[in-house]
Amino acid sequence: MELELDKPAGLSRLSCRKDMRMKKKIGVIRGDCSSREIVEQTLRVLDALAKKYGHEWEYEPIAMGGDAIDQYGSPLPDHELEKALNCDAVLLGAVGGPKWEGLPGAQRPEKGLLALRKGMGLFSNLRPAKIWPQLADASPLKKEITDRGIDFVIVRELTGGVYFGDHTTTVGEDGVKQALDLMPYDENEIRRIGKVGFETAMKRGKKLTLVDKANVLDTSRLWREVLYDLAKEYPEVDFDVMFVDNCAMQICKNPAQFDTIVTENMFGDILSDEASEITGSIGMIPSSSLGEGTRGLYEPIHGSAPDIAGKNLVNPLACILSAAMMLRYSFGMEQEAADIENGVEAVLNDGFRTADMMSEGMNLVGTREMTDALLAKL
Repeated sequence: MELELDKPAGLSRLSCRKDMRMKKKIGVIRGDCSSREIVEQTLRVLDALAKKYGHEWEYEPIAMGGDAIDQYGSPLPDHELEKALNCDAVLLGAVGGPKWEGLPGAQRPEKGLLALRKGMGLFSNLRPAKIWPQLADASPLKKEITDRGIDFVIVRELTGGVYFGDHTTTVGEDGVKQALDLMPYDENEIRRIGKVGFETAMKRGKKLTLVDKANVLDTSRLWREVLYDLAKEYPEVDFDVMFVDNCAMQICKNPAQFDTIVTENMFGDILSDEASEITGSIGMIPSSSLGEGTRGLYEPIHGSAPDIAGKNLVNPLACILSAAMMLRYSFGMEQEAADIENGVEAVLNDGFRTADMMSEGMNLVGTREMTDALLAKL
């Protein structure tokens, strides 16, 4: 086994030979509503790969979100976070649903996710925006745009900015309310996510775009200062900058121009959701959240889909592709990750579709049946 020492925070990996059998402890947050179904199918795929390559997985159940609220009265109790910290990686199903919507803000299921990211020290989110050619007709973009291809990654800073700044609402002497939300960033926070952006670009098309609002925000001007300096360490990367409003337009107009985008927390939240919608189905998009080491959090980007829970309808592929990212980024299992991705390609070529991506002439299947088809390819 070779330890690659030149990888930056958030992207370090252990590379292993094909004959290297490994034992890993995987935290499993089954999530709420439909999430439980897709996580269960993802574990079937992981078990098949363990059998194929001789690996051993130890699954550690972790309660978070609505499930944790029901059991413990908190969206992420300390003892459940401790379980996550003792795992090599965590697989997560989306949380939330109508059952918990009436709770106060601090007690809502989604607060558990923010606490989990913070507790695990996960400061970077990698979300690919890739259109599978078989699903191009499902994209809202014109064919002339999708024909040029969509294949880029958004690297989003996760633990700083306005989401973690102070939020206050005051009432003046005149009775008028004023709200204030702060967007703090320091140069160290920016540099570490910038390194993830550059390293990601190095592994892809060697093109990195910083998205900001430097014509208005001091934080954005600091981002530019730090990343222009950091770019000197990566002379092979074509580095440029773009205002966030222009980027939002360009993602719809000419997404083929992008390879890797790096940006702050709120901009990344918005742009990554936009990017997911142009790929044909939100049910196909995985994501990873990484920190200083190899431990990461892996999850599909879609919600818990409470309206179809228990009906064998939800698309499992985004969650399964998230597991592929886990194998690649946390475990260094490139071949195993490629097996999943090639399997997904194959089942799409064979015409299997869940309801969210169904089109004329295709074979409509349910959650379990889609996984069955994928397992047959493994």
